[in-house]
Amino acid sequence: MTDTLEASLKNVVEQETLKWIFVGGKGGVGKTTCSCSLAIQLAKVRSRVLIISTDPAHNISDAFNQKFTKEPTLVDGFQNLFAMEVEGQVTNEGLTGLEPDNQDVMSVGKAMLSQIAGGLPGIDEAASFAQMIKLVQSMDFDVVVFDTAPTGHTLRLLQFPSTLESTLGKLLSMESSFMPMIKQMGSLIGMNANLEETTSKLRETLETVREINKQFKNPEVTTFVCVCIAEFLSMYETERLIQALIKQDIDTRNIIVNQLLYPDMKEGGEIECKKCNARFKVQSKYLSQIDDLYEEDFHITKLPLLESEVRGGELLAKFSERLVKGGQK
Repeated sequence: MTDTLEASLKNVVEQETLKWIFVGGKGGVGKTTCSCSLAIQLAKVRSRVLIISTDPAHNISDAFNQKFTKEPTLVDGFQNLFAMEVEGQVTNEGLTGLEPDNQDVMSVGKAMLSQIAGGLPGIDEAASFAQMIKLVQSMDFDVVVFDTAPTGHTLRLLQFPSTLESTLGKLLSMESSFMPMIKQMGSLIGMNANLEETTSKLRETLETVREINKQFKNPEVTTFVCVCIAEFLSMYETERLIQALIKQDIDTRNIIVNQLLYPDMKEGGEIECKKCNARFKVQSKYLSQIDDLYEEDFHITKLPLLESEVRGGELLAKFSERLVKGGQK
């Protein structure tokens, strides 16, 4: 029988090759607290750490008690931890930077590009995602932690590199068919240079996305931390998430079981509160199932339900110690 893996996230914090760390799961399981805590621990051993919220209902501003925007901002009380919040969905603005700059040509070039791209699924979101990645790369962070949206949205996010690589590949493959005709027409209104510039930007973006796609499938560079609670629906979603990640060749080897109840006991070993006792029994049943399913292949970190909220850098820093020490109570 395989030895049980260490019940903490030390394996993530200590893996110096990691560049992209995704934290996700069902809504309401405490992903933001866990992702912020993980970022704090990483800031102790890495030079520059960034945490990004891709959840439309951004929570990292609330978690740190500090307002963040779409630009990386230094977190109060830290020298090397930055945070930003980005929109997960956009409209045609996602194609900004791929369009000609000349206003006379805009109506023709933009319409052409939008019509072609509009027939390919996910182009707007994927282009926006590519721009976000370019921004992150330009800021030169050692490691990036993604505080993701609930499962369905997160899986689409992780598919964006593949989607965009396929989409841009199709666009550029059409170049030989429509570009000669467009150039002939464009020579009359002076838009050849703009079209060539647009094609060049598409090729540049494609190369960037190909590299990101390669990195996301490399376990030395990317990993996904699943967060759940000891309930049926959360467990079901966690298993669905894990299977989808495996199918996409994305490394996942850590599960955080959050909000566990450790009730006070009477002298005889009985639990004082009847509701607490009932809840404890339910959680114990699902914890046993989690151990049976995952303990040989996953690091399972168990975190307690606390009496108060974990908000602000100081409380998050204290809570974050549980991720690496594996303490339950």
